[in-house]
Amino acid sequence: MGVSGSGKSCIGALLASRLGVTFIDGDDYHSPASIDKMANGIPLGDEDRREWLETLAGLIGDHRRRDAPLVLACSALKRPYRELLRRGDPELIFLFLDGEREQLRQRLIAREEHFFRGEAMLDSQLHDLEAPDALEAVVSNIAATPDAIVTAFLQAKPECRRRRD
Repeated sequence: MGVSGSGKSCIGALLASRLGVTFIDGDDYHSPASIDKMANGIPLGDEDRREWLETLAGLIGDHRRRDAPLVLACSALKRPYRELLRRGDPELIFLFLDGEREQLRQRLIAREEHFFRGEAMLDSQLHDLEAPDALEAVVSNIAATPDAIVTAFLQAKPECRRRRD
């Protein structure tokens, strides 16, 4: 989880590969209307995100019922969003990819093929972000390499689960 440009897709795919499990990019499940809004620099609100988050929670729940582990990349900016996702699996563990605004901005500028555009959009997500604490998520700084982030998460994951209990 994290704002746009934090590396969710890259880290998620690498983590899923290391674990040998399914990877789902939450961006693939945005509605056409939401994608159009973001492509035009219009930030999504809670109502725009509700159906999307419910869909993702359903995917998480489906995988849980089939005992099929998965890694999901999703912004999950606010605590209520994360709680909605946990409806799919109460044991869900979050990896929060945290970074400085300037590094995030530079990453967004470098992306050419993505619908999320503009500094105003980044500022909107940073404003909405309710950063999780160490009881809710494993926190990693995006200044680290993707490999280092995944390795640290895999080492911290069991401890994160114990803290939530």
